Amino acid sequence: MSEKIKNVAVLTNNNNLSKKNLDLLSKKFDIVDLENKAHEKAQAVIVIGGDGTMLHSIHQYMDLNIPFYGIKAGHLGFLMNDVTLTEDTVDDIYKDINHSKTISISPLHMKATCINGESFEELALNEVSLLRQTHQAAKLELHVNGDMQIETLVSDGIIVSTPAGSTAYNLSAGGPILPINANLLAITPISPFRPRRWHGALLNSDSKVKIRIIDPAKRPVSATADFHEVRDIKEVDITLSNKKIELLFSPRQSFEDKTLKEQFSST
Repeated sequence: MSEKIKNVAVLTNNNNLSKKNLDLLSKKFDIVDLENKAHEKAQAVIVIGGDGTMLHSIHQYMDLNIPFYGIKAGHLGFLMNDVTLTEDTVDDIYKDINHSKTISISPLHMKATCINGESFEELALNEVSLLRQTHQAAKLELHVNGDMQIETLVSDGIIVSTPAGSTAYNLSAGGPILPINANLLAITPISPFRPRRWHGALLNSDSKVKIRIIDPAKRPVSATADFHEVRDIKEVDITLSNKKIELLFSPRQSFEDKTLKEQFSST
């Protein structure tokens, strides 16, 4: 990166390890307090935790239009850097951030319309997921670019995932892992009953997806964009937004290698 990053905001969980890491970072960076409206001074956001912490941080501060650098300190860290902060490695963190590789990701835009006519719009960095709300399976009608592709999908739900989110819920549901720079979206059914042989699809990233709920009063369905849930929906429109979010990765690590290893992992 051409400009030296010296002023950063640090977002962490409030535990002893986080406080220790914050103290170490304070020796190398000028820490900006985002809560005191000093955000215009921040050149980057350092997030300490797991992927969940990173997702919440991006959702809260993506409008600052500055990059995010993650330090893994949680159970999952696909979006994080595998580094350990100590007195001896703080200098390495400073160098990593200022010589980092930048990966740009775009969230999905979800517009969910409810049975009562209300509509809600949210962004999803990982995925938009539709889930049945009761014991009865959902019945869904799937359209892509205005054309019906599946007249009736009987399942527990369906997931539309970005490349960044393909290793999360999408993978757990049996969906494919996508390279982070792939111009693709993954659609993956959740426990499909009909059609039995349909296991999902890969779409160009500029595709427009519409999912209608069949008999939504009898078979209620919720729609969730990352962690923003809307219940009792009748249809959802999903497209890739124009928003760009930059993630910083250490030059000593490779996001592409993470993706490759994940595809061959047996754990």
